[in-house]
Amino acid sequence: MPLERILPIALLLGSNVFMTFAWYGHLKYKSAPLMVAIFASWGIAFFEYCLMVPANRMGSSVYSAPQLKGMQEVITLLVFAGFSAWYLGQPLKWNHWAGFALIAVAAWLIFLE
Repeated sequence: MPLERILPIALLLGSNVFMTFAWYGHLKYKSAPLMVAIFASWGIAFFEYCLMVPANRMGSSVYSAPQLKGMQEVITLLVFAGFSAWYLGQPLKWNHWAGFALIAVAAWLIFLE
């Protein structure tokens, strides 16, 4: 697979790691003041954008916007599944996996010509 197809996916993966920590990482520290959680999440989200914007900009030369969004959703679910089990100690149940699988099927449909 050529680099112009792989690099956007790698950047989306990295972006989603930051995004997941920004959106859900504070759940492990519920005793922290809400404003601290907001500002910490905002700071982490900056790095998400530093990867997401180039991923979409570069990726748009080989993928359509709907394809980029479909990829991003599947990557988000995979990153979140690992994060939920590893970091939050909340592994996914069968119904979570089933729901995520349906979303993955929807993303796959976006790539059909």
